[in-house]
Amino acid sequence: MKTKFCLPCGLMAAIAGLMLGSGCVVEPNGRVAYQATVVAPAPVVAAEVPDDYVWDGNEYVGVVGDQYYYLGPGNVWLVCDPIRLQRFHGWERGHADWRAHAIRNDRFRRDVHGREHRRQDR
Repeated sequence: MKTKFCLPCGLMAAIAGLMLGSGCVVEPNGRVAYQATVVAPAPVVAAEVPDDYVWDGNEYVGVVGDQYYYLGPGNVWLVCDPIRLQRFHGWERGHADWRAHAIRNDRFRRDVHGREHRRQDR
């Protein structure tokens, strides 16, 4: 008799565990919905180092050609994602002369591989 009772209970517990771990959500109307897992892409590491940068109120941002970079963790320059770029352009509208007040980049000259980059204006 114990075997007959334990088998259905174990099966129900296994099904409940699978449902909870699968991203399944029960909505208030009783329907079952599935949530997709979103994975953010890894930031793109810069191949170049900006000669000048500016503090936009959130982070340091620099430009090389037409590519915008921000100073990420470990003092590594990373390519600005669209959200950061949009925020910077919003800040830039109120600070049109930011290039005249930019900080000369003598401090953050190494890339992610530890190589030192020379300034382009020398």
